[in-house]
Amino acid sequence: MLDRKFHVRTFGCQMNAHDSERIAGLLETDGMQHTDVEAEADVVVLNTCCIRENADDKLYGSLGWLKPWKEAREGRQIVVAGCLAQKDREIVRQKAPHVDVVMGTHNVHRTTELLRTARDRGAVTEIFDEAVLDDHALFPSALPARRETSYNAWVTIQIGCDNTCAYCIVPSVRGKEISRSADEIVDEVRMLVLSGVTEVTLLGQNVNSYGRDLALAARKAGSTETKLRPQFASLLSRVADIEGIRRVRYTSPHPKDMTLDVLQTMGAKSTICEHLHYPLQSGSDRVLSLMHRGYTAQKYLDRLAEARSTIDDLAVSTDIIVGFPGESEDDFQQSMEIAAEAEFDSAYLFIFSPREGTTAAEMTDHFVEPSVAGERFDRMKVVLDRSAVRKHRARIGLLEEVVVEGRNKRDPDMFTGRTRQNKLVHFTAEDQLRVGTFGMVEITDAARFHLSGVLREVTHLPTHRVRLPVQAAI
Repeated sequence: MLDRKFHVRTFGCQMNAHDSERIAGLLETDGMQHTDVEAEADVVVLNTCCIRENADDKLYGSLGWLKPWKEAREGRQIVVAGCLAQKDREIVRQKAPHVDVVMGTHNVHRTTELLRTARDRGAVTEIFDEAVLDDHALFPSALPARRETSYNAWVTIQIGCDNTCAYCIVPSVRGKEISRSADEIVDEVRMLVLSGVTEVTLLGQNVNSYGRDLALAARKAGSTETKLRPQFASLLSRVADIEGIRRVRYTSPHPKDMTLDVLQTMGAKSTICEHLHYPLQSGSDRVLSLMHRGYTAQKYLDRLAEARSTIDDLAVSTDIIVGFPGESEDDFQQSMEIAAEAEFDSAYLFIFSPREGTTAAEMTDHFVEPSVAGERFDRMKVVLDRSAVRKHRARIGLLEEVVVEGRNKRDPDMFTGRTRQNKLVHFTAEDQLRVGTFGMVEITDAARFHLSGVLREVTHLPTHRVRLPVQAAI
């Protein structure tokens, strides 16, 4: 059994990706070997997402292919994990009875136990409706992790979400907000630094509300604190001050919870990257109200202006949904105007797709015709692409600090890296560069999704260890 191999396929957000790292870490700790080739694996894990409408199709299409894969070799196992498993539960089992383990978002720590149970007793479905508060394995970072890169790492500071956005299924599948203690987070980052990590991303469903539940618990315990203030600015500052950290990022914040002290901390700490992902979703106040977003377009713009005046050279990305139920042409025009005024560096643009269990999915009488939503998508894309190209062209001639991510996949003679503003850069270099190397790149050209340049100077060599394959002795 020592030579058994596993493959994890991840759908969805960074939280899912970090959960996949946990799953991979647990399987490695249990003696299995990772493989990038799904056909070679003995265990395949599909870590699912349910945000988009076609999530079900992707899952069941994959499971259809995996049925003959499983039958081809005795002992192979299939695991379906993540948000779609949490939501659909027995539906996965009904549609794909050949799946060995169906598990949710709150019991990732039981991956190896569930695989053993399935091997000994048959297929198993285990879904916890909510996280267990006293379980140390509650947070992703409390478990072993197999990170795909060694110079950077995600650090979970919070799980769950207390918002009620009409289109979002996350609160149903991830549960209520639970914040991890700041001391634990800081200790983890220090340990990561000792292993050679130079960049961390603080991760949560709604990071800037971090600590509100901790303040409530303190009040119940007798604290004299009267306001349930988020504690994110304080945490961000502590992480930014850890010796050895060169870059700190976070995702994702909610505009209604963004406070000036967070922006001031970003502006004051040189290790915090000049990038803010700031989801707009809509520029129409009427649609924002239908979405239950908790802010107006003007309040969004006002806080965005504060961010840009507080943080030098700030890059801003966003999320926008077109075709939300009830969105009129006038509502859409307002979104176009706000998007143009905001001048985003980049954007994730979506056509609304109903997710069962959300408020918006029940607004069937107000669904926008697919052809209309598609046409609005195309028009909005023109506005967003225009500002992205303009922002990128403004960087031609600048020297950008870039961390090397590896060789360019399309052109192996070039390297790929990322700037502090989270912009992708394809560049040439005379010497071989190890992943995690920091250098100054002169920007020579710009496109919609990336910059191009030439490496001028290496400024910091990586200190992380290189992962080497090891064959276990029998």
